Amino acid sequence: MIPIGDNIFLFAHKKPYITYVLIGISIGLFLWELKLELGNGLGNELGYTINHLGLIPAGITNAIAAAISGNSAAWVAVIMSSTGIFTGMFLHSSFAQILGNLLFLWVFGNTLEKIIGHCQFLLIYLTGGILTGLLQVLVEPNLTVPLIGGNGAIASILGAYIFKFPKVKIDSVLPLLVVFIPVQIPAFYYLFWWFIQQFFYGIGSLNIPPSGANQFSIAYWMHGIGLLFGAGYMRICKKR
Repeated sequence: MIPIGDNIFLFAHKKPYITYVLIGISIGLFLWELKLELGNGLGNELGYTINHLGLIPAGITNAIAAAISGNSAAWVAVIMSSTGIFTGMFLHSSFAQILGNLLFLWVFGNTLEKIIGHCQFLLIYLTGGILTGLLQVLVEPNLTVPLIGGNGAIASILGAYIFKFPKVKIDSVLPLLVVFIPVQIPAFYYLFWWFIQQFFYGIGSLNIPPSGANQFSIAYWMHGIGLLFGAGYMRICKKR
């Protein structure tokens, strides 16, 4: 199921600039990843980059343990390793992952940003991504495989959208072999479809040595918490 757009035309004159910027950054960095992968044909440059800019839970927990044990210099390592929680949000490990994430960001983020404004939209996106990153570290602190992608941040946007417009029909395309059937799907349906499509994000994976990225572990599925964060944030705003 491929979402195309919705039928909400409120604030049509507004431009979702933050959505444009986030999509542009993600595409630009993915093209850079492709260049690194093709640099020597082995993906070594790409592997080095992902392992330094991605989120590696074990790197953070080991640095924290060393710092707590009395090694004051280790606090620098804590800061450096923790930056992956932020930088990892803008990197992707496969064609399927970036296409799926940016499609969801465009369809659901486009309208949501126009309704709640640029600042709140960016706040939900970044906070959702950072929150899910922290949870990934807490849930699987010994994981040595880098976790990358904006899944958690985009899940937050999806959760906020569905809370705001649960009954809105999403224009979608149902691919059946070589036939594409246009259909309209209630927005809340994509709450479930988001989890299903995570299984397909390995399609077109980049060569990221030594151990790849985004291992399907308990930590990886912490992205789903972003849905609850987005919905919870909108509920708080509604009460206010």
